[in-house]
Amino acid sequence: MIAPVQQDGILRKGKIVFIQIDASQPQPLFEQVVMQMKFAIAAGTVRVNEMIPSVRDLARQLAVNPNTIVRAYRLLQEEEILVPRRGVGLVVAEHSQAECQRQRKAFFQHRFDSFLKEAAGSGLSVEELSEIIRRSSIATLTPNPK
Repeated sequence: MIAPVQQDGILRKGKIVFIQIDASQPQPLFEQVVMQMKFAIAAGTVRVNEMIPSVRDLARQLAVNPNTIVRAYRLLQEEEILVPRRGVGLVVAEHSQAECQRQRKAFFQHRFDSFLKEAAGSGLSVEELSEIIRRSSIATLTPNPK
């Protein structure tokens, strides 16, 4: 069973963040929960056949209305990412990790394609764009010393 702990609006499993929502974003909270749950499943943070938090627990930990979580879980069930298990609750379905990985890749491919179209439309050269990507990659992938 997942033993999440909330700190600063972030739901954590041990030390690994698996759900992070932001009420200031234009994306509805239930969609953020769906996306973050899929990302967690894709990454293996939440594993196949693992029970997820109850509606009430997750709503309390994320400080959102339980209906938000109900709506998110309903969508995940409709996509067969989560399945009910008698006497246990909702668990991650057998095929879910591969499907969530596929969806995660498609999501970021779409965002990257949109970024490239916007950059090209602004008149950036291939060299300028390559430099931006290289610098961003280095900054993002380099661990911060503490």
